[in-house]
Amino acid sequence: MSSVILETRALDKHYGGLHVTRSVSLQLHAGDRLALIGPNGAGKTTLVNQISGTVAPSSGSVWLAGEDVTRRAQALRVRAGLARTFQITTLAPHLPVQRQIELALFEREGLTGRAWRSIDGYPVLAAEAQALLRELGLGEHAAWPTERLAYGEQRLVELALALALRPRVLLLDEPMAGVPQGEGARLLTALAALPKELAVLIIEHDMDLVFRFAKRIVVLADGAVLADGTPEAIRSDARVRAAYLGQ
Repeated sequence: MSSVILETRALDKHYGGLHVTRSVSLQLHAGDRLALIGPNGAGKTTLVNQISGTVAPSSGSVWLAGEDVTRRAQALRVRAGLARTFQITTLAPHLPVQRQIELALFEREGLTGRAWRSIDGYPVLAAEAQALLRELGLGEHAAWPTERLAYGEQRLVELALALALRPRVLLLDEPMAGVPQGEGARLLTALAALPKELAVLIIEHDMDLVFRFAKRIVVLADGAVLADGTPEAIRSDARVRAAYLGQ
């Protein structure tokens, strides 16, 4: 049985004469740690938007666990095991951290239609939310509104929300964006501790993080795959140095 959990087949996206992604094909296996890098405007976020379902491809297809999900809505892809975070935080600023995690768990379990029963009536979900926050070092802030957290901690809450969905594939769009240097260590620790069976695709401009985290790197340039290989192979690739990494 194939261990391919996510696959894109010749994904293209164009807006009139603007070609953003060009026949991008890649695979993720269970447990992969794949970094997607490239210059600004290379098409990285557009590619992830096509994978997650926020942008429809002009042509090509997206496969999740052997099923074609190209035309499935974003919510259905989430239920099938695909979760993502965004460049800019999308947290509710005034809602307590734990309650936001509980709401994600509530949705995962298909309980949102049970308006007759309060979320507080599910102590098992509250315990799961507390355990997840403790694992990410946020246990002492469970009752805080997210606006009180440092930005790096807010990034950890976003990660907790994604993990609460029990995904098989996690898409991370620049998790270090905007995080002050002094707060980055906690996020790096959390990324290193992600479940080993989880397939992770990360977009990131922090090359230190990329080369520490990724086991494989795909380089996009002008919307197309320029290179795909191990960090060592990418670091020594003359085309990649010329297009992005520099000398």
